[in-house]
Amino acid sequence: MDVKRVQYRTPITGGGRGRGYGKKGAVCKYWLQGRCNRNPCKFVHGEVPKSINYMYQRTMHAHHQTSKQPSHGGRPNSKRSSVGTTNKGDGTLTKNPDHEPKQSSSLTSQEDGTEENGTAKHSHGNSDPEHQDSSFLTSRGDAISQKDTQQSLILDTCNDGDKCQCLNSWFMGEGVSMLAQLEGHKKAVTGIALPLGSDKLYTGSGDGVARVWDCHTGQFVDGLDLGSEIGCLISDDSWIFVGMRNLVKAWNIQTATEYSLDGPVGQVYALETTGIDMLFAGMQDGGILVWKYNPETNSFQLITNLKGHTCDVISLKVGRQSLYSGSKDNTIRKWDLDTLQCAQTLTGHSAAVMSLLCWENCLLSCSLDQTIKAWAYTKDGCLEVIHTHNEEHGVLALFGMHDADNKPILFCSCNDNSVHLYELPGFTERGKIFAKQGVRAIESGPGGLFFTGDGAGGVALWKWLHKQIAEADCTE
Repeated sequence: MDVKRVQYRTPITGGGRGRGYGKKGAVCKYWLQGRCNRNPCKFVHGEVPKSINYMYQRTMHAHHQTSKQPSHGGRPNSKRSSVGTTNKGDGTLTKNPDHEPKQSSSLTSQEDGTEENGTAKHSHGNSDPEHQDSSFLTSRGDAISQKDTQQSLILDTCNDGDKCQCLNSWFMGEGVSMLAQLEGHKKAVTGIALPLGSDKLYTGSGDGVARVWDCHTGQFVDGLDLGSEIGCLISDDSWIFVGMRNLVKAWNIQTATEYSLDGPVGQVYALETTGIDMLFAGMQDGGILVWKYNPETNSFQLITNLKGHTCDVISLKVGRQSLYSGSKDNTIRKWDLDTLQCAQTLTGHSAAVMSLLCWENCLLSCSLDQTIKAWAYTKDGCLEVIHTHNEEHGVLALFGMHDADNKPILFCSCNDNSVHLYELPGFTERGKIFAKQGVRAIESGPGGLFFTGDGAGGVALWKWLHKQIAEADCTE
């Protein structure tokens, strides 16, 4: 397959990349529609495509309006989908029928998005006010950068490291377009969240900073330097949960309440919630702490510590009335949500179990042993391996969502800085995402949008394309 470098290009009048060396002065119609993926393109890319800005703001507006639901007393009772798509309520994937941060005491504070040097900077020094569109997809600086893909990075010969000024994420294949990048984190992105009812995107990183981005303007809105490495960040309904060393932070963005949940000893590597108001935290010491939300006191109460793993618990997933936990001890444990007792220990992997995912009636697990395993229930209610998919490198993370044509897609992030996209159930390869460093965080958004966070601190925004559009781009 040909490498498609999908990025924004600057207004240029000479010859070369997107500079109209075909028909003189002819503007690329696909660029104006926001879906040109040619590099170089023989037509002019004379301005930022306004349709892209409209498309994103329209989907974000729809997301914001449809998610305005009663908060039910602020309880975290709306289960976060385990695959970033339609959820049955049991965590399984189902077909969809249709800068330095400012110091703040809370992630829910409302700022205007300006920084010490003003609003977000714009790409390539363009000072023309008519071209200074502040949309999520066109600004840069501490918001979104518009950079060209560097050929040396594609050839794996880039030696600039963090100082590289070129675009360091791209897609090889068909059906996915990279729209933009958010910059600001100094270390690996460990969590991305887009809560219901919010027009803000939340990201957490190993640099200890939780950042808030405005989805309509793309500007950095607020941030909180927590002073400790963020091991994970998730959202459920109107709640944001952040796992750190010796602490879990919880924010309710609707009620502007904040909690510090004591109990953890060591780093918190994984967080998960249920529809029955329980919060789970995977610990460095091998334990899994469980809190229950008490609506009478409007607080979380630590109720137990699940013991069994002998090393760090680094992945958690809820599905089929069970909690599944993956550990550096190479095992997966199944916990009954009613009794909170271990019901089964799975021993199919030979290295750390990095990520877990529920898909239909199966549990998917990935490991540094370079395998993805599919587990299914037998007649006696036990899980056993029904399929093993082999990769050439260790697997860091799994994520699932539907593409623009409603087909289930598995994202498989490997430690060679790539993310493989497979169509389930046959593991048919659909393409690869490449990043500057390994991708640890993936999250879906409205309207076929999704985000990836890599080990260099970058967050990339992508969009699924319908099959007809992708085929037209390839043949045009």
